[in-house]
Amino acid sequence: MSGAPAPAWLRWLPVGLLVLIPLIQVLVDRPVDLGFLLGAIPPLATLAYGPFGTACFSAAVLALLVISPVNLDRPGQGDVIAVTFVAVLSIAISWMRQRRAAQITTIRTVAEAAQLAVLPPLPPRVDGVRCAGLYRPAQRGTLVGGDLFDVRRGPYGVRALVGDVQGHGIAAVGTVTSILGAFREAVLDEEDLAGVAARLDRRLVVDAADAAAGALTVARVPEGDPDSVVGEPPAGQRSDPASGELFATVLLLEFRRGSAEVGVVSCGHPAPVLLRGTTAYEIEVQPAPPLGLGIAGTAPPIERDVPLRPGDRVLAVTDGVTEARDDADAFYPLVDRAAQLAAEDPTELIAAIWRDLVGYARTIDDDVALLVFAPDPKGEEPDTGTVTGEVLESREGANPKEPRGDG
Repeated sequence: MSGAPAPAWLRWLPVGLLVLIPLIQVLVDRPVDLGFLLGAIPPLATLAYGPFGTACFSAAVLALLVISPVNLDRPGQGDVIAVTFVAVLSIAISWMRQRRAAQITTIRTVAEAAQLAVLPPLPPRVDGVRCAGLYRPAQRGTLVGGDLFDVRRGPYGVRALVGDVQGHGIAAVGTVTSILGAFREAVLDEEDLAGVAARLDRRLVVDAADAAAGALTVARVPEGDPDSVVGEPPAGQRSDPASGELFATVLLLEFRRGSAEVGVVSCGHPAPVLLRGTTAYEIEVQPAPPLGLGIAGTAPPIERDVPLRPGDRVLAVTDGVTEARDDADAFYPLVDRAAQLAAEDPTELIAAIWRDLVGYARTIDDDVALLVFAPDPKGEEPDTGTVTGEVLESREGANPKEPRGDG
């Protein structure tokens, strides 16, 4: 079968019944009609086996009923016909299930490729900056949610983006794509972070106007869906013309070449944390409104330059981290915990904070992004500038108190 293999107990259940039912029939002292129980084996086989396996179980059941020396209640012609019908139906269902599973696997593979193209893994190093990150969408079964990040090198240094757009899951992917596309262009064109913020703000304003006009509601629906019309997206994925609102909070960082400073601009986003040795403190930035309101172009946010020392690390997160609560409804104390968990290696630091967050939070029901940037101009790691890193994975659907892994 395509897709995830069936659990071992489910694969052994039809085999066990095929042996156990005739054995009990032989051992009982008085006649007991157990043959009818064999009719449940072909449908059970469809849950763990393909058409060929189901056919084998069906043939074994019919053989036991017709030629069995253990006298399984001497079925009449009507009983044999009924079991044969169930067996044939089970084989057909197994074939359709296998075909459907293959289609789902193909669709999932294409979807994952598309999602990774939108939000690729974080590179381990861009120019003189080491990078590490963790991303966990709130919506199960997806790789992209409402949080976003990117790190790019350009003529003005290494620039990083961490953001949180309106909405979650698949509905937010369009906005994420627009922001990332605008950011990658702005990295090459804009001389300062205020200009980058203005470019992103304009992109959201234009997209919101298009959405309000209905220009972004065109979508192709799957063939054979009688309830949908080509050109009309499925219910729940349509733009709301009445709202016309798209906004995002973003944090922009700039590590300039030949400079021991990092430029910081925050547009409604949680401030970054500077880790220096075993101490940590929140970088104070001039707050600016979220993007998408059309303000960044007329009243640019104020950029702050923060001096860096060798070994410093800059931690950027989304509100899925800062707004996580424990059983007492207290927010996660990021600065205090980051200082306690401080590690020199960015990847180890990310893993330690994630484990601590999962153990602290009552539940994590929002997108989570954790990123660490460590300026290291003389490092020996290869300068790829491409997507070669690995986003640390988290558990899907598991109890937050029992993480599946931290990568």
